[in-house]
This record gives sequence, C-alpha cells and structure tokens, in this order.
Amino acid sequence: MRIYQVLEDKKQYLDLLLLADEQEDMIDRYLERGTMYVLDDNGIKAECVVTNENDGILEIKNIAVLPKYQGMGYGKALIKWIKKEYKESHSILQVGTGDSPTTIPFYEKCGFKKSHTIKNFFIDNYDHPIIEGGIQLTDMVYLQMRL
Repeated sequence: MRIYQVLEDKKQYLDLLLLADEQEDMIDRYLERGTMYVLDDNGIKAECVVTNENDGILEIKNIAVLPKYQGMGYGKALIKWIKKEYKESHSILQVGTGDSPTTIPFYEKCGFKKSHTIKNFFIDNYDHPIIEGGIQLTDMVYLQMRL
C-alpha cells in the first residue's frame, strides 16, 4: 500500500471525489487550495483532500473509498497517515460531515469527537437534497481530534 500526493490534474479523480461530496462546484471551492493524497494498493482505492485552516487546524475536506473497497480499512489508513504526516505542523485535525448514521460513527471510531455544528449547511449550499443513510442532511457536524 502506498499513499502519495497528487500535484496536478486533481480532477482526474473526480468520480472518486464525488463519492464524498456529490456537487462538483462544492469540490471546486477547496480542491485547488487543498493537498490531495491517493491511496494505491494494487490500484487506486481511496483519496483524501486536506486544507490548512487557521490556528494550526488541518481539515479533511474530502475523503472517499471506492464502494467495493469500503469497510476494508482504507479510510482509516488514510486518516492514520494524515495524522502522522501533519502532527508536527498542526495541532488539530477536523472534518465536517452530515449528521449521518454511517459517517459519524466512522469518524468517532477513528478518534474524532464532535466539536460544533453549522445549521442548515447542506440546505443553504447544495442545489439538491443530500440523502445519506436514508435521511436528508441539513446541518454540517464538525468533529475534531488533537494531533
């Protein structure tokens, strides 16, 4: 397994990016300012985009694993690698996600704790309802961990 940075043509991974953020213009808001990593294990299995936020905060803006490889530890491996890679330069790793029964438990198992919420984020910023785990997402839930 190898994780490496994508330095150019990040949009070549658009299909994978859209698994985690299904509206392309929302991806465009962070893709070029973010650092993108791809996990390759006999082929691309997952990707992650992180951004440098204020006050030593690193934010996961997008993390996705191809559906047939979900539940095999690739998402956790990416998060573990990000933590190791950035522990000297940042103090907090955070992620924003919908209040979904599938994503919140994943992040909590990785060591994240709920931090704060942005009300109506998905309603105010997306041009269509975002449905995950059978429920419509409304608020953005932020989770954080210390690095």
